[in-house]
Amino acid sequence: MQNNSSQDLQLATLSSRAMAFVIDDLLVTFLVIAMFWDKITNAGNSMESMVYLMKVEIVGPLIMLKVVYHTFFVWYYGATIGKIITKIRVIDYNTLGRISIFSSLLRAIGRVFSEWFVYIGFIIAFFNDGKRTFHDYTGKTLVVNV
Repeated sequence: MQNNSSQDLQLATLSSRAMAFVIDDLLVTFLVIAMFWDKITNAGNSMESMVYLMKVEIVGPLIMLKVVYHTFFVWYYGATIGKIITKIRVIDYNTLGRISIFSSLLRAIGRVFSEWFVYIGFIIAFFNDGKRTFHDYTGKTLVVNV
């Protein structure tokens, strides 16, 4: 991947990042539903069964799938499917180039933590010049337009 000068880069808008988030979460949700379809349908109409299924059987694979999905796509393609659709990508904050697999992993884990804590990690993007979220800080990344 070529290294762009900072003059060529334009930060992704928060609305394009939000749209990418929605697309990615829908994709992961559909994958999890497909993976657990039999258990979901067998839970019947019992709220207790569904809560148990969500808390005990689905949450671990869901978190793991999110981390693997975001780590792989951001590292390999520079963007998740949602980011590709919204024409934005993730770059290294320091080099303005492709991020390492380790940075991508840290970013993916930071994203999960942002979700756990009432999306506070996403909200901080409104209060800094680089529109950086908690997971951008943990992975040392920026999100820019393609």
